[in-house]
Amino acid sequence: MEFKDYYATLGVQRDANQDEIKRAYRKLARKYHPDVSKEADAEARFKEVAEAHEALIDPERRAAYDDISQRHARGETFEPPPGWDGGFEFSGRGGAGPRGRQAPSAEDFSAFFESNFGRGGPGVRPADGGRRQAPGGDHHAKVMIDLEDSYRGASRTISLRVPVVDARGHVALHDRQLEVNIPPGVCEGQHLRLAGQGGPGHGGEPAGDLYLEIALKPHPQFRVDGRNVYVDLPVSPWEAALGATVAAPTPSGEVHLTVPAGSTQGRKLRLKGRGLPGKPPGDLYAVLTLTLPRAGSDAAQAAYAALRVAFPDFDPRVAQEG
Repeated sequence: MEFKDYYATLGVQRDANQDEIKRAYRKLARKYHPDVSKEADAEARFKEVAEAHEALIDPERRAAYDDISQRHARGETFEPPPGWDGGFEFSGRGGAGPRGRQAPSAEDFSAFFESNFGRGGPGVRPADGGRRQAPGGDHHAKVMIDLEDSYRGASRTISLRVPVVDARGHVALHDRQLEVNIPPGVCEGQHLRLAGQGGPGHGGEPAGDLYLEIALKPHPQFRVDGRNVYVDLPVSPWEAALGATVAAPTPSGEVHLTVPAGSTQGRKLRLKGRGLPGKPPGDLYAVLTLTLPRAGSDAAQAAYAALRVAFPDFDPRVAQEG
């Protein structure tokens, strides 16, 4: 995927204010508009200019793009990793971050734009400071939490980066911290409402609310699907064949689990109600993974040879019955 330098596309400096971006866009849009331009690549250039304008004219989207650009300049990947937009606070009702907004037209944006911002959208503009009386708008942010916090609940201090446009039209990220109570059982995609923590009201009107979209950090051991949780459980061939009681990890602590005799690779053992808390709670599934010992000694090689003799008709490439 090609990195897009939207500032270069519009021919503006990275510290350009919003008015300078508007003027550059209007000039280039007139130059490359397909209805009037004689340039051979006018349509393609017009789309590039429109895309750059969409990315930079919205102060919130621009702040997110600048963050991506800085990482790209340091040699880091510019493709958004899971949760890249966690911690950005946005106004409007477009979801927690620049993703998810509907495109303002049928324009096709590049894969780079869509991977970072979804299908674009009209963008959120700074609040109208001239209004004397108006309630504050709702804000949105995505926050990443640990799976263990979802199991037990937690009180956490979160840091949010808020895009702010100054009097000269420059965008900057301001940091603020909030104390948040995470209730047990909160799921991926669920929203927590913080009353009065959104945009400020004008003329004595109340502030808006802040909606935090919950995202679970990738866990090195567990996978989450809704309220159900999955974990790979390594077992030996004899434990799977003969049955055994083995220790199995869960986010709330270790349990002892019975592996039925005759179990096979990939079998799911269900621990009812051991998933994320809720009404009803989810389940935890231990997925059996057969692990073979190494034939690193004469005795081990002899044991494998004995198995070959004991099962002369066994073919692992043929589906086995039962």
